[in-house]
Amino acid sequence: MSRLGSIGARLYRGEVGYDFVGKRMIWYGISILITITAVAGLMVQGLNMGIEFKGGVVITTPRTAVSVTEAREVAEEVSGHIPIVQELGTGGLRIQISDVDTAQADKIKTALADDLKVSEDKLNAELVGPSWGEQIANKAWTGLGVFMILVVIYLAIAFEWRMALAALIALIHDLTITVGIYALVGFEVTPGTVIGLLTILGYSLYDTVVVFDGLKEGSKDITKQTRWTYSEIANRSLNSTLVRSINTTVVALLPVAGLLFIGGGVLGAGMLNDISLSLFVGLAAGAYSSIFIATPLVADLKERDPQMKALKKRVLAKRAAAATRGESPEGADGTEDTDGAHDGGPEDVTPAGAVVGQRRQPTRGRGKRR
Repeated sequence: MSRLGSIGARLYRGEVGYDFVGKRMIWYGISILITITAVAGLMVQGLNMGIEFKGGVVITTPRTAVSVTEAREVAEEVSGHIPIVQELGTGGLRIQISDVDTAQADKIKTALADDLKVSEDKLNAELVGPSWGEQIANKAWTGLGVFMILVVIYLAIAFEWRMALAALIALIHDLTITVGIYALVGFEVTPGTVIGLLTILGYSLYDTVVVFDGLKEGSKDITKQTRWTYSEIANRSLNSTLVRSINTTVVALLPVAGLLFIGGGVLGAGMLNDISLSLFVGLAAGAYSSIFIATPLVADLKERDPQMKALKKRVLAKRAAAATRGESPEGADGTEDTDGAHDGGPEDVTPAGAVVGQRRQPTRGRGKRR
């Protein structure tokens, strides 16, 4: 078995782990800092809306020896706007100019034909109105709102309202970061971007729901035992799916990274950037929020419950008593605790916050059953 597979198996069995939930204030601070940066970028620079949202003209040329740089300079001079020029596979150029009407588009087409030494009849000019992009955006916002409502309802029924709230906050966190990065890097927002944003929502929920499902099973009858607090069980559930989350994230990011960095960057297929950037940032943010935000937030909310507060007091009191007697901090030496179904078994003798790679320490004595 590979080293990663071995660690994954030990994480799943609870033999090792990392205290994600215990260090939640660090993750909250990082997320708040990133979110503030994203919102600031959005407020200062704003989004670079594509021609579908602002309206304009798209002019396609036949095969030409004119370079992209030359065509960009000519188009900017004749239109007075900063154009987007892309080379097509046919050897022609696609010149996109925003914020122009029909009369301006005709003048730009004529001027470009003269400056590029191309017959005007061979230039294909397509006028794009802003109403189409506005309709797409409105429908996307409507779909997003319906999606959020259905997700909250489903998670509240399948799990509980705290998990639904945590998942909703994680989704908003992912969307805010993705949109903010778009504003910071200045990439154009197109209908493809909207599709990418809607796509990442499902992926973001996937890992979150997997962890929540394990947490739901692990916390069943939790008040009948005195070995683990709710936060510790949440941390164990998170660790048990950690390698799976990392693997699925890496596998999902690799093809998207190929589109973004190789297709859009190296090969110059700029039209791939609009959807690939939203997918890349959204997938990474979704994996981060599933691990560092959603589950710790559920634990925070749950620990406010009076029953969980009482449980935590009993667990800490039992550990203090065991430490006084010189026993294992867990209150026993690995034998089953009659207080509940969560106790006992070899997988339960390591503290929930144990560090990956740490060996389990032998117990120093046998305690009496309670």
